[in-house]
Amino acid sequence: MTNPDLRTESYDYVLPSELIASSPVHPADSAKLLVYNRSNQSITHTTFAHLLDFIPLECAICLNDTKVIKARIFGKKESGGAIELLLNRPLSNNQFQAMIRGRVMVGSKLYFDDNLIATVEELFDDGSRVVSFTRNNNILDFTHLVEILNTIGHVPLPPYIHRDDTKEDITEYQSLFASVDGAVAAPTASLHFTPELLALMKEKYQTQTLTLHVGAGTFKPVDCDDILLHPMHSEQFDIPQNALNLLKSEKKILAIGTTVTRTVEYHARTGQTNGECNLFLHPQNMPQRVDYLLTNFHLPKSTLIMLVASFMGRKETIRVYNEAIKEQYRFFSYGDALLIL
Repeated sequence: MTNPDLRTESYDYVLPSELIASSPVHPADSAKLLVYNRSNQSITHTTFAHLLDFIPLECAICLNDTKVIKARIFGKKESGGAIELLLNRPLSNNQFQAMIRGRVMVGSKLYFDDNLIATVEELFDDGSRVVSFTRNNNILDFTHLVEILNTIGHVPLPPYIHRDDTKEDITEYQSLFASVDGAVAAPTASLHFTPELLALMKEKYQTQTLTLHVGAGTFKPVDCDDILLHPMHSEQFDIPQNALNLLKSEKKILAIGTTVTRTVEYHARTGQTNGECNLFLHPQNMPQRVDYLLTNFHLPKSTLIMLVASFMGRKETIRVYNEAIKEQYRFFSYGDALLIL
């Protein structure tokens, strides 16, 4: 393989550990914003509070209204040993995909607060498990499970944030417009909005929401040399009619986040308005419908930095990331933002 765009190592960069953000800045829109203009490859350094000064007036804006659930719970095995379960997504027939830290077998029962019991139904090769949940001998569907998780669960902070979740994370790791339960990771580009900035944006621009429930697979590293061999994760999505009307229009679109981008681009390729999105965007699979992107700064060698490179090219992506490092931008979920025009 000779094309560097398809080599995982081409998307590596060296990030000083102190630039990994473990908490957000306050107010949220005081985060730094790097604006990259593809027409002349220029870089502008500003803050998120000035976002609307840069968004083209003629475009519409798409947001992801998924809501992060308290998907991490701690309990015990039948033997009494400690166990940690991270709910990833609902499957069919009141079964769920989960990641479990601790050794389990099919048939194992796991015990949590509030009389919640998980039964391991199946083991997958990727390390995930199929589980079902009961409480007081009643099988739980997703809605009732979320009600219990909201009482006993913890905010599922990303693996690179090395601290326990706090009560502040309940609101800070959640967008202002989150409304549809189902995500185990936040669409982080949305975390920079203050109520005032969001209201002003909605006043100035046509905005629509769609839903993509961000799963734990978003953090899955690309560990093969050829990016095309990476087994892309899938996530549940739904595009309501108002958003669909926008996508079918001639309007230019700014996607707030990689999740919106993947949803819009999956629809552009398949025509589907709900189901499972497993689209992998990279420089050899470029956007067809999204014109502009607002996002955060992503992990080295991740599918997300490859998605960024689908907009601005691999070399420019690495150049911009290195510039952000030089300027002491904060990286990852609670970090600073990048606007690509």
